[in-house]
Parts: sequence; C-alpha cells; structure tokens
Amino acid sequence: MSDADGQEIPKGSYAAGRRVHLPPGASEPIVVYINGVAQTAGEDYTVEGEEIVFGRDIVKEEIGMSRWLAMYLGVFGTYRKDETVDVQFRQNGRTELASDLEIHE
Repeated sequence: MSDADGQEIPKGSYAAGRRVHLPPGASEPIVVYINGVAQTAGEDYTVEGEEIVFGRDIVKEEIGMSRWLAMYLGVFGTYRKDETVDVQFRQNGRTELASDLEIHE
C-alpha cells in the first residue's frame, strides 16, 4: 500500500499525517527526531507557527483489539512499522524533550 506521494505503507500500518503541534512555550533551537534519528530542518520538516510539518506522512501501527490482547497476554509482540516523533526545544531557559507526540493531518 502507498500514500498519495508514493511512500510505501507496510501492511498493518497507516499514514497518520504530517503535522505535530509544538509543546506550549517551545522556542528555538528545536531539534526533531523520528525514531531517535535527528531530522533536517527545511529538508525533512518545517516549523509553521505552532506546528512541525513533515514532507512525508508519519507511519503508525494499527493495533486492533485482538492484537492488543495478544500483546497484553504475551502471546507475541509487534514488529510493524510505528514511527514516533520526539522534539527537543528550549523553554524557560532549559532544554526540554517531548516524546511520542501526536500526529495529525
């Protein structure tokens, strides 16, 4: 399966969106990570007002009730693509980190 830009979306995952809200009061310098890998401003993403906008969809794992139950019971884990977005920023003179931010359209 592919998204509108031709990005391959693996089975069991979905394109969650391209936008993430910055935490309230976040200021430069802002460093954005996807799965722990630093992204390049202007190339991988832009900051537009209070949002980070990515050049591609962020891929999240679909977890249905039966899959969640199986993981909870320890029957099996999960190996599907599930990207997380973390943001390092300055706030009140301190460096802060917001992890696994919500992705939206």
